[in-house]
Amino acid sequence: MNTLKIIKKEGYTIVQMNRGKVNAINYDMVQELRQVFRDIENDNAVKGAILTGQPHYFSAGLDLIELFHYDKKQIHDFFNVFGALFIELMQITKPVISAITGHSPAGGCVLAVATDNRFMADGEQYIIGLNEVAVNIQISQNLVETYAFWIGQGLASRYIMEGKLLNGKEALSAGLVDELVPLEQVLPKAEARMQQYLQADQEILLNTKNKLRKNLLSKLDLNAENSLKEAATLWWKPEIRTKMEAYVKSFSNKKKG
Repeated sequence: MNTLKIIKKEGYTIVQMNRGKVNAINYDMVQELRQVFRDIENDNAVKGAILTGQPHYFSAGLDLIELFHYDKKQIHDFFNVFGALFIELMQITKPVISAITGHSPAGGCVLAVATDNRFMADGEQYIIGLNEVAVNIQISQNLVETYAFWIGQGLASRYIMEGKLLNGKEALSAGLVDELVPLEQVLPKAEARMQQYLQADQEILLNTKNKLRKNLLSKLDLNAENSLKEAATLWWKPEIRTKMEAYVKSFSNKKKG
C-alpha cells in the first residue's frame, strides 16, 4: 500500500490514511481504500474496521492540485471510483468507525459520513463539513441524502448551500460527530467502541446495522457511474477551471513558501 497503513488487531482492522501531511485524496488512495475495505468485508475473521488519519489531519479532501492536471478520461475515472468507494462504504455490513484526527473537510467528510461512528479530535482549529459549493465541485445526491441522515434535512440543506465548515463543537451539536476527545485519545476511543461491537452477538449486530441503513440505502443511486457524473462534466466548465487554476496556483505558492 502506497497511501495507507494497515494495522491488524484481534477481530478488527485499523485503516490509517498515510499520504503526505494532509492525506489529500487522489486516484491511487481511492483504489487502495476500495481494495482494503473489500478485503475487510470478505474476511470472516475481521468483524469491523476503524478509518483514521494522522495527527491534525483525517483528510483535507480531494487533492485538487493533482486532479487539476488530470485529463478528461482521468477525471471521469476518478469521480467514477470515488463514487464507487462511497457506495461501497455505505454498503459494508460490518461496523466501521471514523477516528477523526483533525481536519476533515469536503472529501474527508465524505469518507467519515459513510461510517457508523465519528469520534473527532477536540480543538477549535479542526473543521469538518461539506464545502463543495465553495470550492466549485458538484455534490452528489447520494452525499446529500447521507449528510441529511446524520444531521437532519434542514441543517443539511443550509450547510451544504453555504458550503459551511463546522468546528468540533458545531459538529457535535449538529449530530455530525458522536463525541469530541483530545487528539491522543481519538483512536483509543474508537477502539473502545469497536470492542463493544465485538462483544455483541455478531448476527444481531449486523442485522441491526442493515435495518438502520435500509431506508437510507433505498434513497441512494447505487450505480457509481451515475453518482458523480455531473461532477466530472462540470469540472471542465471554463469559469470553474479558471477559479480552480487560481486556487491551485495560490496553494502551490504557499507550499513553496
